[in-house]
Amino acid sequence: MQQSDWYVKDLYQTEIIMVKNWMTPSPYAILPGGTIREAAEKMEKLRVDCLPVIDDNEQFLGMITLRNLFSHFLHEANHEELASSFLNRNVVCIRPTDSILDVKSLPYSHLPVLDDSGKLIGVLTQRDILEGFSKYMYKLQQRQISVEALAAISESAFEGIAVVDENGMLQEFNEAYCRFIDIKREDAIGRHVTEVIDNTNLHITVKTGVAQRGVLQNIHGQDMVVHRIPIWREGRVVGAIGMLIFEGVSEVYKIYERLQESNRKNDPQKDLFTLKEERDSRITIDQIIGTSDEILHVKRIARKAARTAATVLITGESGTGKEMFAKSIHHLSPFSTGPFISVNCGAIPEHLFESELFGYEEGAFTGAKKGGKPGKFELADNGTIFLDEIGELPLVMQTKLLRVLQEKEVERVGGVKKYQINARIISATNRDLKEMVDKGAFREDLYYRINIIQLPLPPLRERKKDIPILIAHYMKKICEKYQVPVKSLSAEAVAAFMNYHWRGNIREMANTIERIVTLVDRITIEIRDLPLSIHNKIEEIQDTTPSKAPTLIAEAKMEGNLKEKEIVLQALRQAGGNKSSAANILGIHRTTLYQKLKKHGIY
Repeated sequence: MQQSDWYVKDLYQTEIIMVKNWMTPSPYAILPGGTIREAAEKMEKLRVDCLPVIDDNEQFLGMITLRNLFSHFLHEANHEELASSFLNRNVVCIRPTDSILDVKSLPYSHLPVLDDSGKLIGVLTQRDILEGFSKYMYKLQQRQISVEALAAISESAFEGIAVVDENGMLQEFNEAYCRFIDIKREDAIGRHVTEVIDNTNLHITVKTGVAQRGVLQNIHGQDMVVHRIPIWREGRVVGAIGMLIFEGVSEVYKIYERLQESNRKNDPQKDLFTLKEERDSRITIDQIIGTSDEILHVKRIARKAARTAATVLITGESGTGKEMFAKSIHHLSPFSTGPFISVNCGAIPEHLFESELFGYEEGAFTGAKKGGKPGKFELADNGTIFLDEIGELPLVMQTKLLRVLQEKEVERVGGVKKYQINARIISATNRDLKEMVDKGAFREDLYYRINIIQLPLPPLRERKKDIPILIAHYMKKICEKYQVPVKSLSAEAVAAFMNYHWRGNIREMANTIERIVTLVDRITIEIRDLPLSIHNKIEEIQDTTPSKAPTLIAEAKMEGNLKEKEIVLQALRQAGGNKSSAANILGIHRTTLYQKLKKHGIY
């Protein structure tokens, strides 16, 4: 098998072409109890030409198509008839792990994606398939470039280079090596390395995975210095490279040295010979936690926005996950093979803004680095630049940023040459830019330039359905971080989390969980273990609840409060007025006792 064939096979098996990466997750659907009129209205509102039908357990039942609706309305049938009465059940369904190469030839515009239990988890359209196929072809082309570049370097090197697979069979053998041992390349390729090279241990290197550098090997009666380097992929050795040194360590060896150093750190395999390095952010929309309608709606917008090159403005309070959405948009965008460069506009001193964003030439100012320095826009070429907290940009820099967006070129500080850039712009802010525009603090033309697609992230208090899921995620993550048994919150503590305002949103919640995980020794964290700010918020909610006519439950609660007050007073009398001793008698924390004293007006 040729090396290029290996690349194609390897690429075919990667996740990039799996259906789950290109489908629309959590698609809109209707229940079988809906009428034909309701189905038509929903399709018109969503601008789709078919809708999946699911039961109450989200099990897929079939599809209603626009053609079905036209036929029904033409015959003047009853529009209130149940949509399930003419449901198309003869539908080809696919799995999330299927390859888009296998489903691209299916003659359907919409393919429902089901999990192993038959639950509808997504829909794959012809446009989705085209997007995925385009990216597949691009990566295939880049792999081909890698093969050609490797061949060119191999043949132009002064050293003899031999490459074996995991079985010790020669796959590459350059002309320099052929000349030295007097053998034709076609006679060497495909044979076991021991049959071609004297005293070789390259096949042993494949088995041990241990590199050997600068060792002596006698070839044709001559002692030669050789290097043997294993090739790692996904945690296992898939081959080895042998280099015969004639005059010192070459550039080829340095390249592979860096490759092996990368693999020893368990980094993902990278293509070293592509024209530009692929640096995915590795964060996808599916990794963003949440099943509420609010966050699912934002995910749908983000997925659509990612497929375009339009600028995106992500708005939302601090801690809502703006950078995570920016990285996930980059990951799904046409710029995903380029770098993701993040710039915190609120953390750069004003006098350094221009040099940081646009770079500077040598001698541009006192202390300028020799040779100059590229700016963030140059580094983000063919990728994505994320301008976080863009509302903090000074007006002068807003003007220069606007010119970059309009002209697609950058000029370094102290330079005369302009650099063309091809980078996607994603901005984020927790401020009201429209209000800043009205006050003259933000340029109106820049606002409309960066606000082509707006992605407003909901605060945590507006997506309370996601709070228990986030609690479980961060509990597990933080317990693993500190190597402690996995802890959990009691039902009352979870309810307190859900009723809390969370001004810092997910970031504040994660910090709160980290605090209680490290301070509380018990496996189950009770409501009394939560920070005082959450307790105060619970009391505030209770105090501001509108009063109503007392019910039986309310009367019972009042009696319970009176009983609680009596028990607290009894404990204080027993402890001689010492609050710490009284708290021990009651079996509660001293802070909780103070709260109860305040609640019952005991001073």
